[in-house]
Amino acid sequence: MKRFWWIALAFVMIVSIVACATPGGGRARTETADVIVIGAGGAGFAASMAAHQGGATVILLEKLNAVGGSTQLSGQAFNSVNPELQSQLTMTPAHRANIMALVDKTPQDNFERELQQTVRRQLEEFTAANRPGLFDSVEWHALQTYNGGDYLGNTEMVRTLTANAPATRDWMTANGMQWSASSNPNVRIFTVPGGLWQRANRPEMPLGTGFIDMGMKYVHANSDRITLHLETEATEFIVENGRVTGVRARGPGGDRIFMANRGVVLATGGFSANVEMRQRYNDMGNPPLWGPGLRNAQTTNPPGSTGDGILMAEKIGANIVGMEWIQMLPLGDPRNGSLSGNIEKGVEDRFFVNKDGDRFMDEGGRRDYMTNALLDQRDAFMWIICDAQSYPDPANDSNNFGETIVQLVAAGRAFQADTVEELARLIDVPPANLRRAVDEFNAGVAAGTDRFGRTLWRIRIDRPPFYAGARVPTVHHTMGGVQTNPGAQVLNRAGQAIPGLFAAGEVTGGIHGTNRLGGNALADIHTFGRIAGTNAAAGP
Repeated sequence: MKRFWWIALAFVMIVSIVACATPGGGRARTETADVIVIGAGGAGFAASMAAHQGGATVILLEKLNAVGGSTQLSGQAFNSVNPELQSQLTMTPAHRANIMALVDKTPQDNFERELQQTVRRQLEEFTAANRPGLFDSVEWHALQTYNGGDYLGNTEMVRTLTANAPATRDWMTANGMQWSASSNPNVRIFTVPGGLWQRANRPEMPLGTGFIDMGMKYVHANSDRITLHLETEATEFIVENGRVTGVRARGPGGDRIFMANRGVVLATGGFSANVEMRQRYNDMGNPPLWGPGLRNAQTTNPPGSTGDGILMAEKIGANIVGMEWIQMLPLGDPRNGSLSGNIEKGVEDRFFVNKDGDRFMDEGGRRDYMTNALLDQRDAFMWIICDAQSYPDPANDSNNFGETIVQLVAAGRAFQADTVEELARLIDVPPANLRRAVDEFNAGVAAGTDRFGRTLWRIRIDRPPFYAGARVPTVHHTMGGVQTNPGAQVLNRAGQAIPGLFAAGEVTGGIHGTNRLGGNALADIHTFGRIAGTNAAAGP
């Protein structure tokens, strides 16, 4: 009997050693939690919070030495219908014409037909009731999202995103998210470039820091059940009997194994910083979405956006969709491609000119349209033009990135002048051309439209000082990734859910089609991050 006991003990030890061994034969430490979340950006934090609220213990992994991901560097716009703030805005004939243009068009399919009918009825009720403010609804948000992606977004994912975004915003507020406290509704809810409608909710903190601050405070407050590991890079999923049960990783202490009792959430972001990967998939497009300019373009995203999670999921049979749809934005800093330094405060309050001082596009259009228009200009370079109404208190009023116009001018990132002609000389464009562009813009404000078909207007540009800031194209978002269903489950190539694996954020594909509406990303990552965490915590 004693000999048998020793044999049994030896067997258990061998099994334990094998279970902890790495593919290279080394030894890996093992930690276990109910839910493992990979990636500490907005989606990862939302998933961790939701999983904890579902009764789970959580381990959150981040490969970089700091949290935040692309969310931290974002333009902070969170799209969701917000009747309270939108009731304080103004509904113009141009807004109504914008709606009717989509409602009256021949529908692409039954999903669009259903949305058109609902929006038409809602607008009629809004008008008959003489309601104040700007019309909006989740169906109008869905219709713009579906149309804006050229009808290639998954309809159920579009419906889930737009229908749940308001509840996600309320959930975030209940968990400490702070939104702009300004008394000006045009500051609290605005139109982000390429957003097409005034439904972008603005946080109090600049960039995307408010979203990450919310997540970090929640993790710290619940550190007994949520563990954060920095500089810990997931390398492969552990799959047992067809179910994802954990992940192997590399960290400061060597190889690690993290086992999940209930589920694993993939939230590693996109691949904007992986030049070879984005070029390879772009070239697979029929035709390619972008030309040679894509290879040399910088990105708004951090160096960690290299597509690792997509490749990991693909190795275990996940279906990968939409990888050729890469979003460029015409608003990059000429020095580094980032969004910082952008002088615009809202789409309605600025316009663009090229190096000749001429307007050349509808500045309220889709992001792919605007980027293509910029790529057609000399040196793919433009100036954003606005005036004192964007910065009534220049030393204290900041852009969406926490930078005041005084700071930007002092740093040489923006130019200021008391007249349009003086501004033209500072930025080396013909004064007569810039004056003509200003006059044309102001005429559009009065008419509600212009030769480019612009429909988003608010104020004339006529109050000195006048400002200009330089911008170039930059890679901003990759719409492709692992395919998921409305429950945030990762699907295999047969369209079936991979047990134990969930995903949220830019690592996923199939929601936005060929083009993502500005402001939809932060709504997407937090909405599906919350769904992924909740469902992962529910377990098998």
